Amino acid sequence: MTKYEYISLREKSEIKDLAAEWFHSKWGVPTEAYLECMDAYLCNETEYGWYLCLSGNQIIGGMGVIENDFHDRTDLTPNVCAVYVEKAWRCQGIAGALLRAVCEDMRQFEIKTLYLLTDHTNFYERYGWEF
Repeated sequence: MTKYEYISLREKSEIKDLAAEWFHSKWGVPTEAYLECMDAYLCNETEYGWYLCLSGNQIIGGMGVIENDFHDRTDLTPNVCAVYVEKAWRCQGIAGALLRAVCEDMRQFEIKTLYLLTDHTNFYERYGWEF
């Protein structure tokens, strides 16, 4: 059985550049935009963070929490964003474990509601999210 490590970026800030490039490669958002958000998180300017699943030194999944995920509903904040699990690692519960970690982390800061705008139906609901 493969062992995964689930971390917040604060736990391994030295991989910030690698993480920003990994998210960029999945979503096409400029690396600099990820770095800006990650720096704010790492400098404790925000509790909205970045979460990764590692297999050894390889990033195999990740997601972030940001103020607004490029949508017009500014009342829906904070947003889970950039959810991605590498194709070879899917269907192993990684996304669910990351979602649980994000929710637990946000609860520590008294953030009880997170939003996620998506076209996917019946995926996030498996993990207790409401459409």
